[in-house]
Amino acid sequence: MFAIFLKFAENRPKAPEFMDAHKAWIQQGFDDGVFLMVGSLQPNMGGAVLAHGVSRDEIETRVNEDPFVVEGIVSAEILEISPARADQRLDFLMA
Repeated sequence: MFAIFLKFAENRPKAPEFMDAHKAWIQQGFDDGVFLMVGSLQPNMGGAVLAHGVSRDEIETRVNEDPFVVEGIVSAEILEISPARADQRLDFLMA
């Protein structure tokens, strides 16, 4: 499982120009069954993604294809989590 933090960077003013492409990238992550949740980092610091079911190399490739990353609108930090215990509702993460 991965927690991905997309923090605004130098080219933040370009965000509106690439927002539709970024949203399409997010939708593709959901369509592929990789993204579990996306949301905003508060206060107005960027975004975060929870992902699962892929290797570290695959998630790095996916993140590096985000138009916001490509254009330097955000910098990405990927943290890998090895679940040891979870609420029953999250059992699918334990596999």
